[in-house]
Amino acid sequence: MDPQAYTPENSDERLVWYSITGTYLFWLLGAMYVVAPVIGWILLLRLAKRILVNQQQFVVSNTQKFWIVAMSLMLLALVVAHLTEGLGAAKLIKSSIGWAKGWALLAIFPLIGSLNIRPQIIYRACCIVCKHTLILLPIFILAWLLKLPTTLYTSPLSIIGGPGPEFFSVSLYELDPASGIPRWRLFTPWAPALGMMANLFFIFTTQEQSKRYRFYGFAGSLTMILLSQSRLALVTYLLLIGFFMFIRWYRSPWLYFVASPALLFLGFSGYSVLEKVQQSVDAFKNARAGSTRVRQELGNIALERWANEAVIWGHGIVEKGPHLVEYMVIGSHHTWYGLLFVKGLVGALALASAMLVTFISLLRFIFSNAISAVAVAILLQMFLYTFGENLEILAYLFWPGLIIIGIALKQNKTA
Repeated sequence: MDPQAYTPENSDERLVWYSITGTYLFWLLGAMYVVAPVIGWILLLRLAKRILVNQQQFVVSNTQKFWIVAMSLMLLALVVAHLTEGLGAAKLIKSSIGWAKGWALLAIFPLIGSLNIRPQIIYRACCIVCKHTLILLPIFILAWLLKLPTTLYTSPLSIIGGPGPEFFSVSLYELDPASGIPRWRLFTPWAPALGMMANLFFIFTTQEQSKRYRFYGFAGSLTMILLSQSRLALVTYLLLIGFFMFIRWYRSPWLYFVASPALLFLGFSGYSVLEKVQQSVDAFKNARAGSTRVRQELGNIALERWANEAVIWGHGIVEKGPHLVEYMVIGSHHTWYGLLFVKGLVGALALASAMLVTFISLLRFIFSNAISAVAVAILLQMFLYTFGENLEILAYLFWPGLIIIGIALKQNKTA
C-alpha cells in the first residue's frame, strides 16, 4: 500500500493519530484518562458545527443514532436514581460529569466514525504503540529486577477527579498480592485492562498491510497479554484467533472437511469432553482463587441489593463493599452487575440492546466487508469483557475500537 495512506490527511485524522501514537507520552504525564474525553467531545462538537453551521453532509447510520439514544437513557437513569434516592445536587453534578467521561463516549466515538477518518490510520497507529511497548519492555523488566518503586508518581491531573489514583499514576510494575509474582499494567489502570488493550491491538494488527508493522503488532500485543497475566485476556486472544481463521477460510472446503469428523467425534465423546471442560474451568478459576471469590461475592451483593432495593432505575452511585469483598466497590469487575446496581434494569437493557442492534447491523456484511468483520471482533471482545470489567470506566482506553465500529456502520449504510 502507498505510504501516503498512513499519513494523516486532515485535522481529524491528525488528532486521532497523535492521540494514539502519543500513548506513552500521555502515560508519563498521567494524562491518559483526560485525553479520550477531550478529543471525543472536541470531535463531536466539530462534527455538529460542520452539520449545523457549514451545512456539510455526513453519513450517520440508524445504529449510530441508536447508541446516542441508549447512552442518553443511561443519563436519564442516573438523574432519576439520584432524585429518588435523595442524593443531592452535588452528587448529581459529579455523576453527570462521570457519565460524560464514560458512558457518553460509547455513543460519541461510533458517531465520530462518520468523519473522514480512514481505518488504516488507526491500525497503523496502534501497531506503533505495540512497537513502543517492545522498545520500553527492558526498562519495565529491569525496574522489577532492581526492585525500584512500583509506582513512580501520581500526576497532578488527578485533581480533576476520576475513578481512582491508579488512572493518573505512572507504574513500572506491580506485584500480585497473593503470589508475589510481578505483573505489568503499563499505560492502563490495572493489569487485566492491559490485556484488553492487547486484544484490541491484535484485532487491528490483522488488518495491517506492512509486514514490519504486523510483526510489531503481533509481538507487542502478545507480549502485553503475557505481561498482564490476565486469564480473560488469554481466552479472548484464542477466541479472536479462531474468529479470524473462520472469516478467512469459511469458504474453504477443507474447513468443513476437518470440522465434520471433529464434530462427529465430539458427539460420541461429549460427556468426557464436558468433564474435561469443567475441569479446565475449575483450574482457570483456581489460578487466582482469591480474585475469583471476591468477584463472585461482589456480583452476589450487587444482584441482591438491586433486586431488593432499586430494580428499575438503580442506586445512582457506586458504594464501597464490606470487608468480605475487601472493601471493593459493589458492582465493579462486571459491567452487567455494575449497571443493574447503579442504573437498574433501564441501564442494563440500554447497553444490551445497543450491542445487539450493532451486532445485527454488522452481521450481514461480515464476509463481504473486512471492516465489518473487524467491528464484529471488537464487539465480541467488548461483550466478553463485560463479564470481567466495567466498560464505561475503560472507554477512555478502547475508544479507537469504537471509532472503527462507527466507520463500519457508516460504510454499510452506503453499501
